[in-house]
Amino acid sequence: MKISLITACYNSAETIRDALESVAAQRGVEVEQIVVDGGSADGTVDVIRKFEAERIPLPHCATETSDYDFRWISEKDNGMYDALNKGIRMATGDVIGILNADDRLEDENVLADIARLFDCSDCSIDAVYGDIRFVRGESDETARYYSSKAWRPWMHNWGYMPAHPTVYVRREVFEKYGPYKLGYDISADFEWMVRILCRARIRTTYLPRCLVTMRLGGKSTAGLKAMWRLNCENVRANRENGYFCCLPMMVPKYFYKILGYLFKRH
Repeated sequence: MKISLITACYNSAETIRDALESVAAQRGVEVEQIVVDGGSADGTVDVIRKFEAERIPLPHCATETSDYDFRWISEKDNGMYDALNKGIRMATGDVIGILNADDRLEDENVLADIARLFDCSDCSIDAVYGDIRFVRGESDETARYYSSKAWRPWMHNWGYMPAHPTVYVRREVFEKYGPYKLGYDISADFEWMVRILCRARIRTTYLPRCLVTMRLGGKSTAGLKAMWRLNCENVRANRENGYFCCLPMMVPKYFYKILGYLFKRH
């Protein structure tokens, strides 16, 4: 089984190397890494080129990793979701996942653990999802832990979904249900998950472990204006998929978010 990891980036010179190296270090699985840059002007492309030129198989890779393929493009796009859709169209893997340019895989066994669930002879699943932890800057200390264990499909009405960077799906899911919608600024990933996990009810399984380390911050948490827009788009995503939803229903998820800060896992 081959897993394709798509990374969309724009002016991410300070963080993208960590994301790239975390994928290259994966053990025991065939990996295709695709980077789609939006025409960065801060040296991101130089970092990507240097990584590509210097990439030498890690000591364990020759015997424990069957293959690692790295590809990238840099050109203007219509935003992050357009870039992700480009990467998905380029992907040749059996399973597709998303890794943000300022995130990294939690450890070198993440993709192998995911592949084992998809390969399991006793189960036929379309998607795997897990947990994510948030850190501040370059620190590895957990600031917040986001567990998807309690998630159930009905929770989308209240704005709660598995953490998007932990969701891995078979390539056929994108082919059948479509890519990310470009009419969203922040919540195209939420709409996509409502569409496939809730409306289509594809077969899923939860992997009880942290899959991704994410730096605190990002577009969806850049102030009250961004929070307002995020929730408005979440309401819209539910309504476009035929579900009743309104802004007050987005409030309870923030109490759950607080719990993630209070009860951190390391």
